[in-house]
Amino acid sequence: MGAALAGGGGGGRKRGRRRTRAAAMSDINVTPLVDVMLVLLIVFMVAAPLLTVGVPVDLPRSNAPAIAEQTEPLVVSVNAQGEIFVQEQKVEIANLVPLLQAIIGEKPDQRIFVRGDANLNYGRIMQVMGEVTRAGYKRVALVALPEQK
Repeated sequence: MGAALAGGGGGGRKRGRRRTRAAAMSDINVTPLVDVMLVLLIVFMVAAPLLTVGVPVDLPRSNAPAIAEQTEPLVVSVNAQGEIFVQEQKVEIANLVPLLQAIIGEKPDQRIFVRGDANLNYGRIMQVMGEVTRAGYKRVALVALPEQK
């Protein structure tokens, strides 16, 4: 009374065991994509503050360690011609303090970076730093490139 089913007959095959192929994975593995995007985000977060100042200044070299700063500082640049810029806005020395007070107010703990051209007279850079410190801002620093090894 036994009937052979189609494809299930003898012929030396073991009954009930068929080889099944693994199903193709149709989902996208997003872990590598997230890793790459996080690395790109960090690179752009680090590079963005460096791109904000567009005044061309040939900075001097120094072997001093870099300052780790959590907040973005205000940048005052002095180019090779002795012209003064706050961020990218050109300003005269007489208008420097009022412009700084308009931008950052009366916060003496605000970090201010002074970028001076390497070929510029040292007295001009000190004149700018003197104006900034005379206004009451105490955290004034000079910016230099790391020394080449």
